[in-house]
Amino acid sequence: MNRVVLIGRLTKDPELRTSKSGKNKATFTLAVNRRTTNEDGEHQADFISCVAWNSTADTIAKYFKKGKEVAIEGRIQTGSYDAFDGTKRYTTDVVVDNLTFIGNKNTNDKQEESSKNVNELFEEEIELSDADLPFWG
Repeated sequence: MNRVVLIGRLTKDPELRTSKSGKNKATFTLAVNRRTTNEDGEHQADFISCVAWNSTADTIAKYFKKGKEVAIEGRIQTGSYDAFDGTKRYTTDVVVDNLTFIGNKNTNDKQEESSKNVNELFEEEIELSDADLPFWG
């Protein structure tokens, strides 16, 4: 059985192209954290090449952007081609069958906006008298 499930973040915006036969193809790289850490306690990531076709490719190109966290399900596919210099090159890709969005559509934007609003509250001085406090008095 050849099934793969990955959760990671896009390293850049997906590239959408149309093949000679008229099929849409989206390619992207997914950064997937490893469970273990290195000597410095930092998580390392694997960078997995992914490809999607037809309506899945259209969806990915429309809604996925660099940094977006996604879950994908698919299969591993290997291939090869002859490079311009005459050498044989080998490829390994995950062909995406299903995808799931992780988190909110604009999670990063909302978090940054919330942080700014909270910081502004702490920077503003508020003067209160004893009469303004309901439990005082």
